[in-house]
Amino acid sequence: MTSMVERWFGSWARKRKSQWEEYGLMGRAFCRDWLALISLLIILIFILGAIFAPHLTPYPEQGRGEPNIAEKLSPPSREHPLGTDRMGRDGLARILFGGRTSLSIGFLVVAFGIAIGMPLGALAGYFGGWVDMVIMRITDVFLSFPALLLAIAIAAALGPSFTNAMIAMAIVWWPWYTRIVRAQTLSLKERAFIEAARGIGVGNLTIITRHVLPNVTTPVLVQATIDVGAAILTGATMSFLGLGVQPPTPDWGKMVDVGRAYMLIAPWDATFPGLSIFLVALSMNLLGDGIRDVLDPHTRRLG
Repeated sequence: MTSMVERWFGSWARKRKSQWEEYGLMGRAFCRDWLALISLLIILIFILGAIFAPHLTPYPEQGRGEPNIAEKLSPPSREHPLGTDRMGRDGLARILFGGRTSLSIGFLVVAFGIAIGMPLGALAGYFGGWVDMVIMRITDVFLSFPALLLAIAIAAALGPSFTNAMIAMAIVWWPWYTRIVRAQTLSLKERAFIEAARGIGVGNLTIITRHVLPNVTTPVLVQATIDVGAAILTGATMSFLGLGVQPPTPDWGKMVDVGRAYMLIAPWDATFPGLSIFLVALSMNLLGDGIRDVLDPHTRRLG
């Protein structure tokens, strides 16, 4: 009995050591990618700025939408580092508070897309047959429309609001994850460990949840990181068109829409929100590339 426990503990310890060594290799590979590190830093700055917005600006009431007409369209200064908008509201406060809505749309839409697309892709790839045909034909219907145009049409039908814009985007975002997970599942279900699980009588749903889904997370994670930036861009586009967040709630896309009317006399009003969108979207793409390289063992060893 004692020797059995010692063997089990030794096997468990070796497995844990191997896992920690793998994590160490990934960490060192990530630290060598300075573009990914800078991108992660930029994203963290925007996230922390959105979370602690009321404490990082002396004008939190203006960030939430309260006007200050006496200082409208003031240029950047010590009191207002990013200037003020047409209502006299502090530009930095508006960008910090606008990050709450813009970043929320990006992360929540991708989260909903994964929550819908991963199970459907796993079911289609694992069971095949009519299950695969039904799920993939529905997926093809959604993918046959341009994602942005379909999201705009759905948002227009539902009505302009933050919630409706997020619902519209989530509806058009899940098919990409269904495709990715289905392709991975088709390969995984023929592997020896899946066959062994079937051979000892493990149920199909248990195999999917415990063996299939955990092994398809790498491509999903990479795609999700890149998609957050794309979702923020799409959400900003919908707000720019008047179908997303409505005033006085701050949103980067809506701030660009309002500020473009004053580009000749107050270019800062639209430039800084647009620059925020650009920086976050670019950083998410570069971070996604870095994560992909880190999670690929061949690339990691070559690096």
